[in-house]
Amino acid sequence: MRIGILGTGTLAVALGAAWARAGHEVLVGGRSSDRATAAATRMGDQARAVPLAEAVAGRDAVLVAVTWQGLPDILRAAGAAEGSLAGTPLIDPTNAIDYSVGELLTSDGRAAAEHVAEWAPGAQVVKAFHLFAADQWKEGSESVTVALAGDDKNALRVTADLVRDAGALPAVLGPLSRARQLEEVAGFVMGLALSGVDPNSAIPRVPTPATTS
Repeated sequence: MRIGILGTGTLAVALGAAWARAGHEVLVGGRSSDRATAAATRMGDQARAVPLAEAVAGRDAVLVAVTWQGLPDILRAAGAAEGSLAGTPLIDPTNAIDYSVGELLTSDGRAAAEHVAEWAPGAQVVKAFHLFAADQWKEGSESVTVALAGDDKNALRVTADLVRDAGALPAVLGPLSRARQLEEVAGFVMGLALSGVDPNSAIPRVPTPATTS
């Protein structure tokens, strides 16, 4: 695939490197061209730094991996308000969380992903990759399950393929309206961890329902 990445932080680099190892073309755009170049270098030979608008043009999927506070600005700089991401699977791993307490920062009851959909009209937004730190995407890491939420079937399929290429298993929770649940889980995990409690110990092991062939 031709993948665009908006952002130059640790998660952007880790996922970009995983997708580059899988043979995808990765274009990286950031607010600093020097940081974008450094990020692309760390991702590998399949990645290169480009201006923000070029990072989203003609892409099969775009990852926007910046802080909650930086989301509106980087989407605006990439031309999202003018429709540059219309029809494009837009993967949102943002955690709008106060990391000192684990509380969500969105004040209107909507998920961060729903705000992303508003700031990038026409984009096929999928919530994904928001629960695991960048270290999870190193080569050879133990496989995990990545929950997805989105409205567009093609965007969910594309994102699921990229989850597999990063070495994980995709699981679709439901439409984008359920992204709030996924984001609340991040706050739940962070809140318990800050309290010195292993979040895994607070989640019951539920048997997987048997399926019939």
